[in-house]
Amino acid sequence: MKTQAIALCARVLLGLWFVYSGGFKLFSSGLDRFTADIANYKLVASPWDAIAAYSVPWLELIAGACLMLGILRRGAILTLSGLVVVFATAISWAWFHGLDISCGCHGGDAPIHYWNKAAEFTGYFVLLAGLWWADHQSGSEGFLRDPQ
Repeated sequence: MKTQAIALCARVLLGLWFVYSGGFKLFSSGLDRFTADIANYKLVASPWDAIAAYSVPWLELIAGACLMLGILRRGAILTLSGLVVVFATAISWAWFHGLDISCGCHGGDAPIHYWNKAAEFTGYFVLLAGLWWADHQSGSEGFLRDPQ
């Protein structure tokens, strides 16, 4: 029971964070700005930077909402885990190449603080793994679960 309450709180908070993050990119900072931020990483060429910039915020928003509401929980956890892997890879690439760029996460112009980002991603992975474990322990029928 206690594990379920903790998992619920973690799901709601993490879901809200990703809904906020995706919504901010879509509605506040603008997708043109996010496209430029993605282009600064020099990982993909045009038009792939725009495709990523127009796709990622929707994935964050939808997966965050699903996680928060408990709809398709495992699918939401997998989607957010995949996004965090992509984010961590992009940040690692920028760090390895010594790029002095802004993260692009929430519209700021401050350069990335790489160690802070490493700690942030570690936190995401710990929370997402814990949510996966809690969902598995609860035995609930969910996305990607075979009925017994």
